[in-house]
Amino acid sequence: ISLFIGAAVQMVPTHRTSFVSGLINASSSLGQFIFAPLVQFFLSMWSWAIATASLGLVALASMPLLYWITGKTTAQADSASACCGVAVPNEKVGFRHAWSSRNYRLLHIGFFTCGFHVAFLVTHLPGAVSMCGLPSTVASTALALIGITNVFGSLAVGQLCQKYSMSKVLGSLYLIRVLAVVFYMFAPKTEVTWYIFAAVLGTTWLATVPPTAGLVGGLFGLRNISTLFGLTMLSHQVGAFLGAYLGGVAVQYTHSFDWMWWADAGLALIAAIASFAVKVPRKL
Repeated sequence: ISLFIGAAVQMVPTHRTSFVSGLINASSSLGQFIFAPLVQFFLSMWSWAIATASLGLVALASMPLLYWITGKTTAQADSASACCGVAVPNEKVGFRHAWSSRNYRLLHIGFFTCGFHVAFLVTHLPGAVSMCGLPSTVASTALALIGITNVFGSLAVGQLCQKYSMSKVLGSLYLIRVLAVVFYMFAPKTEVTWYIFAAVLGTTWLATVPPTAGLVGGLFGLRNISTLFGLTMLSHQVGAFLGAYLGGVAVQYTHSFDWMWWADAGLALIAAIASFAVKVPRKL
């Protein structure tokens, strides 16, 4: 997703980076929402080969659009690099230089937590629902709610980042996760609780992408967003590994996810504090 965002933001002014990131992120979730049941239908009707070939045809059909995007010049982005009185660098910035920035390290902390949170839930939500004595349909419905509400959450956050400080928007998203997990821990474990929990989490699910990408672009220039935001995605994936793996360890040794829920809430609180601490020019 960092490559798509990196290509798309080259064609828009700097202050529109977060909106474009949110749009791409929402489109990704919408694609997942559409194609997951479609591929399942192909598998049930025909075979995995036909399902795979259908996805290949969709990928081929998208290639002309990719050519159109990558064929655009970066003149628009370059000319807008100092919009709103914010001087945004256009020279190439390496990872070592970026990592020396306190702001960039704080963004990595937040995205690490995001990966931990997302992978833990995607991997272990069905098991957590089962431990509550609820049918498996509750888990599938909750995951579907997360997917569809993420579309609206990503779009809304992309718009909010154009009006408010991105660091404050990002910190608020992590705080909402803290409150959602605490709500779940103390609420009765019913179907309604799971659906409310899923809907709230869905609005923040990958809505952290627009402000994070926007902050990286604002701090280091749109030319560097693919590489530097891609490296924050590496932190995200390290967190994802730990979220999925430690969730299994928790069940194996404690027969419960309780300590993982509290760890998730604690990390989200740390991510919120780190995000609020990011200092950027003007309204970024």
